[in-house]
Amino acid sequence: MSNGPLLFKDIDTPGLTRLETYRKQGGYETLAQVVGKKPPEECIEIVKASGLRGRGGAGFPAGLKWSFVPKNSPKPKYIVCNADESEPGTFKDRELMEKNPHLLIEGVVLAGYAIGSNQGYIYFRGEFDYVQKIVDAAIAEARAAGLLGDNVAGSGYRYEIHTHLGAGAYICGEETALLSSLEGFRGQPRLKPPFPAVEGLYACPTVVNNVETLMNVPHILRHGAQWYRQWGTERSAGTKVMSVSGPVKRPGNYEIPLGLPMRTLIESPEYCGGMRDGMKVKAVIPGGSSVPMMPASQLDTPLDYESLNAVGTFLGSGGMIVIDDQTCVVDALWNMIRFYRHESCGKCTPCREGTYWMAEILERLEKGEGRETDIDLLADVADNILGKSFCALGDAAAMPVQGALKHFRDEFEYHVQHKRCLVNRRRQSVTEVPA
Repeated sequence: MSNGPLLFKDIDTPGLTRLETYRKQGGYETLAQVVGKKPPEECIEIVKASGLRGRGGAGFPAGLKWSFVPKNSPKPKYIVCNADESEPGTFKDRELMEKNPHLLIEGVVLAGYAIGSNQGYIYFRGEFDYVQKIVDAAIAEARAAGLLGDNVAGSGYRYEIHTHLGAGAYICGEETALLSSLEGFRGQPRLKPPFPAVEGLYACPTVVNNVETLMNVPHILRHGAQWYRQWGTERSAGTKVMSVSGPVKRPGNYEIPLGLPMRTLIESPEYCGGMRDGMKVKAVIPGGSSVPMMPASQLDTPLDYESLNAVGTFLGSGGMIVIDDQTCVVDALWNMIRFYRHESCGKCTPCREGTYWMAEILERLEKGEGRETDIDLLADVADNILGKSFCALGDAAAMPVQGALKHFRDEFEYHVQHKRCLVNRRRQSVTEVPA
C-alpha cells in the first residue's frame, strides 16, 4: 500500500531501493546535517521530545531507551536493529525494508551517532534472506558513497553496519534472545537486569530498536519533535504502520495517525474498505497474535497505546487480524496456541508446559471431547503462565486465551455442551429447510 503521511508517503517510487533515487527524495540529508554538527545528547533529547515509542510491540519510549546507555563506558556500544518480525499478523517491516532500505540505514547510523556507537547490526528472521540481499546491496552503495565507513559524510565519524540472518525462531524477536543468537548461541532469553543498554551484545552497552522505530528517526531529527507530533495523540505521538489481514476487502499495510478509530481503518474506502462477501466483524486482534482479541462492540476504540490498554488489549506490533462472524473463536485460538507451543524455547516451565496443556485442552474442545472442567482449567493454566514466565513469550500465549474467554466464553461452553462449534449452528440456521 502506498498511502501514508510519512514512512509510506513515497514508498512505491520506482527505483527507491537505489541510492540515487533515495537521495533525490532528500535521503541522507539528515545524516549530513546531524553527524558531526549536532551534539549526540541533543539528538537523544529531540527523539525523547518527539514521543516516538518502540514500534516492535513493547511501545517503550525510544529516546528514553537511548538515554540509558552509559556515557562514559570504556566498552564499545552497539545499535541492533530487530528485523526478526516473527509476530503472526505483522508484515510491515518486510515491506519497509524491501522498498526503502536506505531509510533504515540512515536511521541506524543516526541512532548510533546519538549513543556514541561505531557499529550496528541488522538481525533478520531466517525467512528474510531475500530482504537481507536488498539491504546488503543498499549498504554497499552507501559505503561506496562515503555514507558508511571511516568518514561518514565527511564528518570524521566512523560507522559500519553488518547484517545477520537468524534461523526462523519466534523467540529471537525478544531482544535478549536476539542478542544471544547474534553472538552465535542458542536463541534463548537472558535474565534482566542487566538490561541491554548496560550489558547487551558481547556484554557491551546496546540499544535494540525495531525497523519501523529506526525509520522514523531521520524524519524526526530533520524536522523536529513538534513536527512529528502533528500526528497522533499526546501520549501516542506520530504514525503507526498497521498490517491488516483477514476477510477485509483490501488487506495490507496502512500507515495511520495514532488515535484513528479502528472502525475507520476497517470500514473506510481510504483504508480496508469493509468486509468481504457480506461477512461481519466478530472480533479483532489489534496488535499481532500475542495480544487479547476484542469483540466487535469495541470497534470504535482509537488505535493508540492508551485507548487499547483501557479496553484490555495492546497496540503491540500493529498486526491487526480481523476475525469474521463465520469463524469459530475456539478453533482460531487453538491455531494460535499450537504456534506458541511450537515456538516456546523450553527454558522455563510455565511456558514450556503451559503452552502444551493449553493446546491439549483446546484440541479436546475442538474435537468434541471437551469436559465440563476444561474451560476453568484453560483459564487456570493461562493464569499460571501470565507474569510467571522467564520472558514475554509466555504472556504472549496466555493473553489471547484470557481475551477469548473473557469475550467469547459462550463459544467454549457450546463446545462442551454440544460437542461442536457454535458457528456451525449459525450457518445451518440460514440454510436449513423446515420439515
